[in-house]
Amino acid sequence: MIDPGKDIDIPEVLAEVTAAFARYEDALVDNKVEVLDALFWPSPLTLRYGAGENLYGYDAIQAFRAARPAQGLARAVLRTVITTYGRDFAHTAIEFRRIGSTRDGRQTQTWARTAQGWRVVAAHVSLLG
Repeated sequence: MIDPGKDIDIPEVLAEVTAAFARYEDALVDNKVEVLDALFWPSPLTLRYGAGENLYGYDAIQAFRAARPAQGLARAVLRTVITTYGRDFAHTAIEFRRIGSTRDGRQTQTWARTAQGWRVVAAHVSLLG
């Protein structure tokens, strides 16, 4: 059971997830596909709901990344919320706007600590408007 007084945002765990998330964001806007692939849990249970696609399983996510155009990925992050629960589970959420766009977007990710480090086990991206 999570104790909100002790187990939420343990400083060293929050620092680890914040660093993993920053690595993800850098890889996303610079189209570092190998890093993006490495940061998703390599499991058929991993999922990613995108702005225009529903991807079930690591293989589908990896195939999407490999086929996606490398242009137009830059974005401004408008707000970030990162919360950790215990030592092995975290949630990240951002509001963003692609450079040159007038539409805001949202991205949420569920992260879990694995033997290989922090990995995204579920993600969702949507655009407003």
